[in-house]
Amino acid sequence: MLPRRPRDPLQAVRRRSQELKLQVDSLLSESQLKGALEQNKSRDIYQRCIQLKQAIDENKNVLQKLSKADESAPVGNYNQRKEEERNFLDNLTQQLQELALTTSREHATEADVPTEKEEGEDSSEEDEEDDEEEEIEESGGEEEESESEEEENQGNESPKQTSKKYIALGDFTAQQVGDLTFKKGEILLVIEKKPDGWWMAKNTKGNEGLVPRTYLEPYDAEEEQASSEEGSEEDGGDTADEAGARQRTESRCSAARKALSEQENTVDVLTTMGAIPTGFRPSTLCQLLEEGNQFRASYFLQPELTTSQLAFRDLMWDTKAGTIRSRPSRVSLILTLWSCKMIPLPGTSIQVLSRHVRLCLFDGNKVLSNIHTVRATWQPKKPQTWTFSPQVTGILPCLLHGDCFIRSNSSSPDLGILFELGISYIRNSTGERGELSCGWVFLKLFDASGVPVPAKTYELFLNGGTPYEKGVEVDPSVSRRAQGSVFQQMMTVRRQPQLLVKLRSLNRRLRSLLSLLPETLIGGTCYIHLLVFYRQILGEALLKERTSLQSTEFVG
Repeated sequence: MLPRRPRDPLQAVRRRSQELKLQVDSLLSESQLKGALEQNKSRDIYQRCIQLKQAIDENKNVLQKLSKADESAPVGNYNQRKEEERNFLDNLTQQLQELALTTSREHATEADVPTEKEEGEDSSEEDEEDDEEEEIEESGGEEEESESEEEENQGNESPKQTSKKYIALGDFTAQQVGDLTFKKGEILLVIEKKPDGWWMAKNTKGNEGLVPRTYLEPYDAEEEQASSEEGSEEDGGDTADEAGARQRTESRCSAARKALSEQENTVDVLTTMGAIPTGFRPSTLCQLLEEGNQFRASYFLQPELTTSQLAFRDLMWDTKAGTIRSRPSRVSLILTLWSCKMIPLPGTSIQVLSRHVRLCLFDGNKVLSNIHTVRATWQPKKPQTWTFSPQVTGILPCLLHGDCFIRSNSSSPDLGILFELGISYIRNSTGERGELSCGWVFLKLFDASGVPVPAKTYELFLNGGTPYEKGVEVDPSVSRRAQGSVFQQMMTVRRQPQLLVKLRSLNRRLRSLLSLLPETLIGGTCYIHLLVFYRQILGEALLKERTSLQSTEFVG
């Protein structure tokens, strides 16, 4: 009996792709039917989109591992056929992404009005949670400590057993076996608080798993009910004018919340569909730049006037030398951006327009200076590595200059430099443009005793999320929680996204130049002379109308 001929692997992938294509077409036609995007139906379609996306990813992984040697018979134009198959799967992914975005918006607008059936289900689920909470409290935790005491003693104590309701502040998708997936606004029952920041929790369906504590906030149902009742009583006592004003204010707030939620939904859908890593967020520093002029260099460069409006407050003039006086500051140094390594790549559904780093002075709570941007370059052979030019000459724009000067007179003990790596992109399907943060890192300029950090090269590991989030990883597939041998830990560290920078002390010439600039400013070293010249012109223009060079009028 002749042995059975093995099936061609590439042909098998092709058959599976055709099956997935039929399922996607069926889902698209179903979503176009009248009434198909009702609340329950949109939720089902959204879940099916995710399932089909996972199946497509599995087929793409199989396709990626195939080689020409795996075929039982010679195949002509093998690489071309493989590339066509990959493009075919990418198109299916893009269709699912658009459908998921539509259904998520429909679900977000209709989810605020629950039906009677859903209200009954929610109340029964809450009753079940209360019963479970009482049972756990009766059986176990007699001692109750605050979270701060727990964090101080977590090195000496075992994980604390607890049972308390928490509300999710954002969406989280399980990245490892044992993690629990949840949505923003979902109520979770925390069973065990572990010292590493990953808590054991249970959702309303009874599923248990590990969740990051930074995504949770204590849930108080009585407080929310009381606040809603107070709001309703206040509304009842308003006059017609007050009610109309409140209605207009609420409409403007709702419009702002809707715009913000649409932006967040777009990022959430891109994350869910695998278009961007889960640690990516809308750029925080880009949003600050769009709010106004207060975070731009021109705001800090323009001298302030005194109360009389006749002299500059922060620009002192030396009448003997005929030039502006130097103004020393607490921080005055040179920073060089070298490179960014292992930065995750976005999916094929979005096109990256530029890569850049934004930096500013930061104290952990607020931005203290202008936001300076340096554009990065990269090679197609190494798309995960960004580089910067320390020397810009010729016709190259100063935006590519990797050498930056830092000046600040802030007395904050937590003063440091905030770096945010970002990309500007355009979506292939909708043409929508935006900017995403690929990670951030904060470099403190003073230690605990107030001594400046040494001038040397720093290898900084990036954090995911925003500067106000803690414990978020840029790429959860390379988790910092990974344990194993020393070699495995070393390999894990090498795969972590990181930024390489160098702090340099000033020589006498640079120190004298920078002292002629404002007390707080960040910029490129290639145009220091231009900024000093601009300040000199401002001083001369102020003194131009004096009747005598010996007169002190208009002198700051």
